[in-house]
Amino acid sequence: MQTILDARALYPESSLADLYDPLSMPPELVKAHSSLDRAVDAAYQYKGGKDDAARVAFFFDRYQKLTSLLPAAVGKKTRKSRS
Repeated sequence: MQTILDARALYPESSLADLYDPLSMPPELVKAHSSLDRAVDAAYQYKGGKDDAARVAFFFDRYQKLTSLLPAAVGKKTRKSRS
């Protein structure tokens, strides 16, 4: 992630919209994101397609499986003010 932040810092006058324009994204930023994608893919043993849609679907599915193991949230009781 730090590499991405460092790549963004090379272009202080550019907005995020400018930096992430698919037609003009700086090569340093493309490289930094590719490196982060590879690290995350390895950490979570993702072996699917390289496209963002496949990767996002994989991680949302993983998130859903992990959160389904959590106990259901119980509503908090609020104190009524004593007026």
